[in-house]
Amino acid sequence: MNKNRTIKSIIYADKIDMGGFPVRQAFPSSKAEQIDPFLLLHHANVKVPTHIPVSKAGVGPHPHRGFSPVTFIFKGGVHHRDSRGNDNVIYEGGTQWMNAGMGIIHSERPPHNIHEIGGVQEIIQLWVNTPAKHKMDQPVYIPASKEEIPFIETADGLARVNIVSGELDGVKGIIPTLSPVNTFTADIKKGGKFQFRIPASQHAFIYVLSGTVNVGDTEEIDANYVAIFNEDGEGFAIEAKADTCLFIGTGEPLNEPIASHGPFVMNNQTQIMEAFKDYQMGKMGVLIEDAPNP
Repeated sequence: MNKNRTIKSIIYADKIDMGGFPVRQAFPSSKAEQIDPFLLLHHANVKVPTHIPVSKAGVGPHPHRGFSPVTFIFKGGVHHRDSRGNDNVIYEGGTQWMNAGMGIIHSERPPHNIHEIGGVQEIIQLWVNTPAKHKMDQPVYIPASKEEIPFIETADGLARVNIVSGELDGVKGIIPTLSPVNTFTADIKKGGKFQFRIPASQHAFIYVLSGTVNVGDTEEIDANYVAIFNEDGEGFAIEAKADTCLFIGTGEPLNEPIASHGPFVMNNQTQIMEAFKDYQMGKMGVLIEDAPNP
């Protein structure tokens, strides 16, 4: 029988201000640095303002290099545009995955009909580090709607796990990744249970967006907490104590040096300086937001 993992730490995701946006930062923090290969997790649940045009809400054009900023959408939608000509809206249950590679500029706005579908955006943005050998690859943008993402549902109908990337119980996710990375979202109704089986070599964590779960027999994890696992088993068992929405991330550690500054994540400071220079010289392209929302 495979041994279940124990929990290394349970950490509350404090609210921080990100350029006027209130977000919860599960990591990094003073209690938990990066969970290699995962660099950062932000959870936002915001009401889109009505006093400004939707086209000016959200996050305007900004660059990235050297990692994958990934947005998982739980409520509302996200309108992505970038300097490679991609222009797409993904709604609740979908994912926007972007391998920034050598450099790309993108924006993330609410869709034009956000107020017609509730006016709320709830998202997780996860930064996934890119292996050194792929940091200067050409950028790739991969949208995935809720309908395109495969899932597993328990026989009693109480638990549904969506496999965005990687593999779970033989079901493969839709997103190809540059290193072994599993990303799952799950909705588990009160009393529902699910056994996650993952490679013993991978780092793993869960983040609870809403509700409460028990991990194993004893550890209780409430909403807005991240639980980071030890590498001492090949899975973990979840039981929902209330209707729960959670995010699960596991990945093979890269074990590579990290140098980061703002929107760039590389392996040394020289590469960071080169990233800023290339951005200033226009080598990451240009994004002009003058087209109407689709």
